[in-house]
Amino acid sequence: MNFSVWARDAASMELCLFDRPEDGRPSRVIALERSRNRSYHYWHALVPGLRPGQLYGWRATGPFDPSRGLRFDPQKLLLDPYGRAVAVPPGYDRQAACRAGDNAGAAMKSAVADLDRYDWEGDAPLRRPFPRTVVYELHVRGFTRHPSSGVAEARRGTYAGLVEKIPHLLSLGVTAVELMPVFQFDAQDAPAGLSNYWGYSPVAFFAPHAAYAAARDPLAALDEFRDMVKALHRAGLEVFLDVVYNHTAEGDERGPTLCFRGLDNRAYYLLRDWSGYANYTGCGNTLKANHPMVRRLILDSLRFWVGAMHVDGFRFDLASVLARDETGQPQRSPPIVWEIESEPLLAGTKLIAEAWDAAGLYQVGQWVGDAWKEWNGRFRDDVRGFLRSEPGMVGHLAQRLFASPDLYAGDRREPEQSVNFVACHDGFTLNDLVSYERKDNQANREGNRDGTDDNRSWNCGVEGPSDDPAVEALRARQVRNFLAVTLLSTGVPMIGMGDEARRSQGGNNNAWCQDGEGSWLDWALVERHRDLVRFAARLLGLRFAFNPSGRGEDLSLSEVLARSRVEWHGVRLGAPDWSWDSRSLAVGFSALEGGARVHCLYNAYWEPLPFELPAAEDGWRLLVDTAMPPPDDARGWGEALPVEGRTYLAQPRSVVVLGTVG
Repeated sequence: MNFSVWARDAASMELCLFDRPEDGRPSRVIALERSRNRSYHYWHALVPGLRPGQLYGWRATGPFDPSRGLRFDPQKLLLDPYGRAVAVPPGYDRQAACRAGDNAGAAMKSAVADLDRYDWEGDAPLRRPFPRTVVYELHVRGFTRHPSSGVAEARRGTYAGLVEKIPHLLSLGVTAVELMPVFQFDAQDAPAGLSNYWGYSPVAFFAPHAAYAAARDPLAALDEFRDMVKALHRAGLEVFLDVVYNHTAEGDERGPTLCFRGLDNRAYYLLRDWSGYANYTGCGNTLKANHPMVRRLILDSLRFWVGAMHVDGFRFDLASVLARDETGQPQRSPPIVWEIESEPLLAGTKLIAEAWDAAGLYQVGQWVGDAWKEWNGRFRDDVRGFLRSEPGMVGHLAQRLFASPDLYAGDRREPEQSVNFVACHDGFTLNDLVSYERKDNQANREGNRDGTDDNRSWNCGVEGPSDDPAVEALRARQVRNFLAVTLLSTGVPMIGMGDEARRSQGGNNNAWCQDGEGSWLDWALVERHRDLVRFAARLLGLRFAFNPSGRGEDLSLSEVLARSRVEWHGVRLGAPDWSWDSRSLAVGFSALEGGARVHCLYNAYWEPLPFELPAAEDGWRLLVDTAMPPPDDARGWGEALPVEGRTYLAQPRSVVVLGTVG
């Protein structure tokens, strides 16, 4: 085994080999000689006779001078930045890496892995076109950890447990799962007594999180993750990873020395006056993403997950950090962004940017690169505003329904540039969006100061759970409204785990540290809200039956809109009401081929409104009416009911979709 690590300012290095994760003393120490074991800034050693599973870590000696950005500590055992597997001892202690003294017995350790031993059985990334993509964001642990999941206890909350729930994903009609962070992370990076549940606290960019594997062998996570990918691919489902290349679990100057800080603090992190850490992420530190060695680390990590782990795509958390230079200033053409785009081994891989960061840099509609898509935060905010009956939102809704041409049409972007969502892991769940007007994050022990205050939610008249049938009926309708707008708008739709079953977090809009039943998916809800699951599946069936941007032509958004027939209306034909007080809109749309037509009514007013309908030679049929009870709330083309008359009465706070083939 050849070991190599980049540590530019280190005076000496030791490679420590261990027999067990909990061992406080290495079984062997290999002191690297500067004359024999260093090439440029790389320290390296060839060690014969090792086997897969061998545990190891690094110790780096050098100056500890925070005023110059140097924080070497030879008493701290360091993970390999390129380690493919991580062993976590039973007594892992994050604080031991913060205190003075040796922490080897309480430290994570890297494990040697032979990636060629796995049989992929012909598997490969699916390369599904973006126009045929529907994303389902989920948390590996939270998806099956609840006892109601029906998964055997040993496999609950694991990669293997997720595989058992593939039938639900298929019944829903999604085409891709977007996994919240699965890089090895520090679960102890949280307030005392809580856990870093979401996983946005990475320590290893090449190793799958070991606790998500049913087996506890440090190499088991590699195989179990690949088994999961292989099973999802066999079912026709792509796998996207939510990746965190903007910060690490080492935090600020008070944080632990786990890996990067102990190897080259000045290269890996953006520093403030050398001694402190720039914090554009809200997590204590910021990776120096455009430093040459960090750029290489990011690219090598992405290549690993595509080449060795067969991942289909990535969603980049706080991607705007990647746009900052080595001083923290935004760049017009960030090197790392273009290097990711132009990397041959990533050709065809889906790239999605969360185009903002925690320090106020907001780049939605301005992200560089030709292949990148964006989480559309404007879609989320404007659809929420319209459906809770805010004034002045009709014009904004019109833009969001057709992939936000105000943001994307000018740069020849595809319609799929916009990833459309109204709820995700960050913020209220879809159920809580219609049940709470105020966040309740007291359980996070931050005095309810964390999490956004701008939720644009509406509780339908009662804060929190309600047994009032009228309130419950209104909430159910609003949930259907949100799903209808999200799943039938132009762009790439995304829904969050359990939103198809009204999963609630009790009003917590920042449940990052809540690893419990309040965050897990209660599968009893899936059964209880089976009609809502069916409703979402019917919407996706309609979407794929009538998809103006998915017929094989490579057209920009502006070309799609120019070649399609879009007609805006209000309650009267040809008279859309764009005024500040308007709460309603109608739009007629015909596909590029000029065959099938749809006519959509959006009524966010609190009274029913009669909408005039255009003539249709073969008559209109009712595809969707969110105010109707199941199964009439959504029907396929073949079973849609005929609509009589020249008007349609849209009920208060409802979405209606009519279709005709002529």
